[in-house]
Amino acid sequence: MSPFTHLLASWIVAAKTTNNLRDTRLVALAGVLPDIDGAGLVLDWVNDPSLQKGAYYYQEYHHYLAHGIVGGLVIAVFLTLFGRQRWRVFFLCLLVFHLHLLCDFVGSRGPDASDVWPIFYLAPLSQHPMWLWHHQWPLDGWQNRMIEVTLFGWALWLAVRRGDSFVGVFNRRLDRVFVDALRSLSRKYLFCKKT
Repeated sequence: MSPFTHLLASWIVAAKTTNNLRDTRLVALAGVLPDIDGAGLVLDWVNDPSLQKGAYYYQEYHHYLAHGIVGGLVIAVFLTLFGRQRWRVFFLCLLVFHLHLLCDFVGSRGPDASDVWPIFYLAPLSQHPMWLWHHQWPLDGWQNRMIEVTLFGWALWLAVRRGDSFVGVFNRRLDRVFVDALRSLSRKYLFCKKT
């Protein structure tokens, strides 16, 4: 699934299971960080801006380096160092990491039906895929879009109620502007009295 879908799913889990903004943001970040291994696409683009030669680093390392249990533990331990309730943050980071893997397992197929992404759970210790499902949904499939729209609506609803949103994972000031705008819109359009 897309990084945005991962962000929404992990932020919702974090918003419902943590009791302070720092831990919420750390747990939400843990659900997105496994896709850091897709940064090889930048190297591919630098080497060949048209990508006519293909995306070597992206194809070789995405869903491999940070999508295994070693990557999950590194992400969880690192983010836990900054948490307030460290044990809770650690276990929730592992939970959303595995949620990320589940989402990729079911919804990360390429355009061709044979272009499935296996899960290398023991990577980089093992180069053998541990899980492979030939019925993966296409990355741009309707299933993923429906999940993303549902999560987006839920996240917006939570943001209005909580006073913070998934935007705060990356920028607190922008989060304040975003939530204020959402609350203003909700007051104006959802709670207006009929005259």
